[in-house]
Amino acid sequence: MEKIKDALAKAKIENTESKSQFKAETKASSTLLQSGVVSQKEIKSFPNTENELGMINYLNTPVIKLDSAHLEKNRIVAQSKSDVNSYSFDSLRTQILQKMEENNWRTIAVVSPTPQSGKTLVSINLAISIAQQPQKTAILVDFDLRRPKVAAYLGIHTEKSMNDYLQDKAQLKDVMINPGIDRLVIVPTMKPVSKSAETLSSKKVTSLIADLRERYNSRIVIFDCPPVLNSDDAMVLLPQVDCVLLVIANGMSTQSEIEETLHHLPKENLLGIVLNKAEIESKAYYY
Repeated sequence: MEKIKDALAKAKIENTESKSQFKAETKASSTLLQSGVVSQKEIKSFPNTENELGMINYLNTPVIKLDSAHLEKNRIVAQSKSDVNSYSFDSLRTQILQKMEENNWRTIAVVSPTPQSGKTLVSINLAISIAQQPQKTAILVDFDLRRPKVAAYLGIHTEKSMNDYLQDKAQLKDVMINPGIDRLVIVPTMKPVSKSAETLSSKKVTSLIADLRERYNSRIVIFDCPPVLNSDDAMVLLPQVDCVLLVIANGMSTQSEIEETLHHLPKENLLGIVLNKAEIESKAYYY
């Protein structure tokens, strides 16, 4: 814990705020460490307006209902407002959306220094939480092409996926699914992709990112990206994305690994840092 704090201080990541409380069976919890982009007093709810999107009928996108027991086992909690742990991701969502609105950003990459930091867990919960905002839709793309896990976390099995799209065996509309959550679309990757860095730097992926960003003004695109230090995949992808969220797991990354990761990330587009697996008690909140 101290190593992480020291590394963040050296990298001038200040103004630690909004300690999110998230504790599950593994006693994993996450704390949002803001990097000075949004102060606590700036946080406010997005009001309902006459432009709310309301219910969406998915006519061409397959709807796959998720298993609640599977979600709970994998610590996917943002869809359940009866779970006090969902507040962590609602708080994270609100701060992220405010900063993205301010800069007209619509795409966000979720990265980590090394594997097993919880970036996929954060990506999924964040996407679900954003989709619950009445003026927003969210699309979650599994771009960790070496070790894709979004489908496994959600318990999704599909015939067509990002793998088929990248091989020109399917169109984008054929690989999108709705997980039974309104205003949320998932683009899963079902198996590892060879030459992943070259794939992520291809014109096909560049065109895909631009299309996802520009098609709908209400859409926020979340990319679950590879760990920064394990390959050059993330570094290839990040210049194509508006902003970045860094996930660090307590005790999983060394001070030097965190410092090196921060060195590779664009400081002006770094929204903040999520400290995962911190030992913080979860407390209920009620009126």
